[in-house]
Amino acid sequence: MRHENDIRPDAVTDRGSGDEKRTRAGTDRGLALQIMDALEQGVVIWSQDGICQMCNQRAVTLLEMRRSGLRTGTVLDVFLTQAQERGELSAAHLKESLELFSLGQPFQFEIKLASERVLSTNVRPVRGGGHIMAISDVTEERNALTALAVAEAEAEEAQRKATEVLEDERARQREVSLLSQMDEWLQSCKSLNELYEIVTVFMQKVLPGTRGQLFIYSNSRDVLDLACAWHFAEAPEHVTPDSCWALRRGRNYTFDPQGLSFVCDHVKESLGADEVPFTFTCLPIMAHGDTVGLIHIEFLEDGINPDVLDTKAFTKRCAEHISMAIANVKLRDELQDQSTRDPLTGLYNRRFFLNALRREMNQTASRQGNFALLSLDADRFKIFNDEHGHDAGDVVLEAIAQRMCEIDLDDAVACRIGGEEFSVILPNADRTRATAIAEELRRAVAETRIDYIGGGDLPAVTVSIGVAVYPTHGTEPKELIKQADVALYDAKKAGRDRWHLADGANLITFD
Repeated sequence: MRHENDIRPDAVTDRGSGDEKRTRAGTDRGLALQIMDALEQGVVIWSQDGICQMCNQRAVTLLEMRRSGLRTGTVLDVFLTQAQERGELSAAHLKESLELFSLGQPFQFEIKLASERVLSTNVRPVRGGGHIMAISDVTEERNALTALAVAEAEAEEAQRKATEVLEDERARQREVSLLSQMDEWLQSCKSLNELYEIVTVFMQKVLPGTRGQLFIYSNSRDVLDLACAWHFAEAPEHVTPDSCWALRRGRNYTFDPQGLSFVCDHVKESLGADEVPFTFTCLPIMAHGDTVGLIHIEFLEDGINPDVLDTKAFTKRCAEHISMAIANVKLRDELQDQSTRDPLTGLYNRRFFLNALRREMNQTASRQGNFALLSLDADRFKIFNDEHGHDAGDVVLEAIAQRMCEIDLDDAVACRIGGEEFSVILPNADRTRATAIAEELRRAVAETRIDYIGGGDLPAVTVSIGVAVYPTHGTEPKELIKQADVALYDAKKAGRDRWHLADGANLITFD
């Protein structure tokens, strides 16, 4: 029984004469060639000793060879060697193919022609020795696979970029959300101290990989005082303006150990002998064109917030928002002072005085206690103005206000009501405490010597003071003010430079 792979084109039956055998063999060979030429694949039949026994025209066409290059009698070694010389096979593939041919094993290899076409060659052994080589043009298939691979790679890259963009956008949204939360808290602050507390807590939680300090200029402008700090075991209480490159240069400054930059002096002072500074940023705090402080932030080696895309960039944005909040609070305080402070003396004005008096009266009534009201007036101030001028009069009013602020009045509220008239609200003061403070204030003003640049030493100035106590002398603001004013006029009638207690013998008292 013949094996299905045992193709022997020259085989004939054992019966018949030699001529008949040759005739039949020729007929079989011709039929085999017809069949092979009808195939889409190229077919080459090699004998056991590596000689081409038969090949179809399709094989020659696919290999882009002349008929003389592949025909009956072509030697396998020569055929493969020439393919390697033309660059269609690598030296390694040539060696491997010759070995597999000799071993009679099936194998497959590809031939890449100079025209860039790719041929897939499958070799199968046949029973009785020899091999059949089937050659297929897989150029379009390979191109399609290559195009598919390129398309898949491009799709993966596009997906990766889209994912990165989406993640970046989500991170930015998280950063915006964090900044919005901080802004909401900062805008709700009623004082700078409250703002500093919020900044400390926010920066500790949102930027665990940083440590920082916030400094504000002192009133003297020669030093910056520490307002708050986070993640610092010890922070300096003060820094000088010339110790920071940001303040000296008037813009943000970042120190990078790997770049061309220099360490600020206020950072050097906090470093140990062998300690190397971290990357840090110093940002001046600006308020309405004026530098009011400094934010110093160091970037540590560990501690990352996953909600923050770029720690350094986000830190600078936080600093900018903090700067704006500080500027707003300072502006609000300035406007508040302008609306409630007397511009000449710096004391509270009449508007603030009336509100404070009502508030103190309500609080004292709820606890059934006492508070006192002092009304004072500069003696003979009109004559003083006429003799020395209004500029000298202003100097006198400023001196009286200064004496009022220097006396230890606890939570007292000192106000300039208008002209040369002043008032002081004394919380938790009974008549004994109120009259003692009135005497102390009278004496302090009388002992004041005023040096006026425009005219040398001015004459001594005195004040008269009226004292009224809640609720003894009144339970309504107008009533208490009237009683204090009446006592003031009584002091003036009695000779000035003295105090007088209002007459309230018939009024209710909690003494």
